[in-house]
Amino acid sequence: YTVYTSFGKFTLSLFPEDAPATVENFSEYVEENFYNNTIFHRVIDGFMIQGGGFDNDLEEKLTKEAIKNEANNGLSNKALTIAMARTSDPHSASSQFFINLRDNEFLDKANAADGYGYCVFGQVTDGIEIVDQIGVVPTGNNAGHSDVPIENVVISEVIVIE
Repeated sequence: YTVYTSFGKFTLSLFPEDAPATVENFSEYVEENFYNNTIFHRVIDGFMIQGGGFDNDLEEKLTKEAIKNEANNGLSNKALTIAMARTSDPHSASSQFFINLRDNEFLDKANAADGYGYCVFGQVTDGIEIVDQIGVVPTGNNAGHSDVPIENVVISEVIVIE
């Protein structure tokens, strides 16, 4: 998968054998062009960048049903992995994802305070410098959200690499 952003593009390699339902869910959103013209709405330097749920006006997009958490797949929230974002409900992930900017093993099932953790389903394989640039943009508060980039970091398109 190639993710085109206002900062440049980066490439993701997904792990369907480790997180089949999660990869299928993400792939369906990509095929439906759901991620086109969304933003990275949460950026925390030295932690992660999160996107896939809000448009340019910070309006939340309507999503499909939430999916079952597959964080028990043995994969770790290491630097440059992509994982599903969710609420405090372990099985609430839908379209939002995050990319770990450093090793965040405390998000793994084995270490998670809630006993579930966050499901890793792929990793950044190219364009790491783009992810790093996004990870240090200035942020602030906006519409009740914190850690929102001052200037939108737009995901213009996500495409499948054949």
